[in-house]
Amino acid sequence: MRQRREAGQRPAQRRGGGLRIWVLVAFIGYGAWYWFSNQSVDPVTGESVLIDRSLSAEDEKSLGLQAYQQILAQERPMDPDAPISRQVRNIAERLLAKVEVVEAALAAEHGLEPSRFSADFEWEVNVIQSDQANAFALPGGKMAVYTGLVPVARTEDALAVVMGHEIAHALLRHGAQRMAQQRLSQIGQAAGAFSGMDPQQQQMVMAAMGYGYLLPYARKHETEADEVGLMLAAAACFDPAESVPLWERMGQASGGQAPPEFASTHPNPGTRIANLQALMPKALEYRTRFCEQAQ
Repeated sequence: MRQRREAGQRPAQRRGGGLRIWVLVAFIGYGAWYWFSNQSVDPVTGESVLIDRSLSAEDEKSLGLQAYQQILAQERPMDPDAPISRQVRNIAERLLAKVEVVEAALAAEHGLEPSRFSADFEWEVNVIQSDQANAFALPGGKMAVYTGLVPVARTEDALAVVMGHEIAHALLRHGAQRMAQQRLSQIGQAAGAFSGMDPQQQQMVMAAMGYGYLLPYARKHETEADEVGLMLAAAACFDPAESVPLWERMGQASGGQAPPEFASTHPNPGTRIANLQALMPKALEYRTRFCEQAQ
C-alpha cells in the first residue's frame, strides 16, 4: 500500500514542478517584453538604452528635486557668497553654456539630432561642507559639490572635469536607466520567488545578474559620463589634460581600498586614465572648435 501511495504522489510533484516552470517562463517573457518595449537610442552616445516609457521628463525632474531637498535638509549648503561657492557656480555656468553645442556635436557624430532633454532643467548648484571628495548632478539640474573634492582636484580645470562628468550623468538620463534596471531586477527576484527557488538559489541568480549585467552597465555609464564631461570641460575653455593627474590623485586618495573593477560600479583609476588619454585628441579638438578663448 505504501508503494502505491508513493507512486500516486509522483504525478502531483510533476504537476507542481511543471507549474513552477511555466511561472518562470511567464516572468522571463514579461522581462523580455519590458526590455524590448522600453528601448530607445540616446543620440549623444548613439547607444540603445533602457528607459521606462512611463517615466516622463517632469516625473524625472520631480524625483531629482525631491532627492535634492532631502540631501540639503541633512547636509547644509555653504553660504552662496563664500569664495568656493562663487568659484563652483562660475564653473557650472561655463559648463552649462556649452551643453547645447556639445550635445549637438556628439549627436552629429552618430548622424542623429540631439534630444534637448535638459532644455527645461532648472539648474542649481550648491557647495556642501564635507570631507567627501565627491559631487553630483540630479535629474532636473540640481547639483552639489562637496568641499572634500577641492583639495583633491587642486585646480579649477580638474574641478570642471568632475563637474562636467556629473552634469553628463543628468544629460544622459543615467538615473532613469538605473530605475529601469531596478525594475528588471525586481522582475528577476519575483521570478525566482514564485518559481520555487530557495533563497540560496535566488541569491546566486541575482549575483550572476549583478556581475554579468548591472555592474558592467554601471561602469559603462561612468565611461560615457567621462567622455561627455570631458568634452563639456574642453568646450568651456578648461584644460582637458588636467583629467589625467586628477584621476591619479583620486586613485591615491582611495588608498587602494577600492574593490576590484569587476565588482565595482566604477572603472578603476588606471582604466579611466587610459580612456581619458585616448579621448584627449578629441577633447582638444572640441576646445579649438568651441572655446572662444582658444580662437
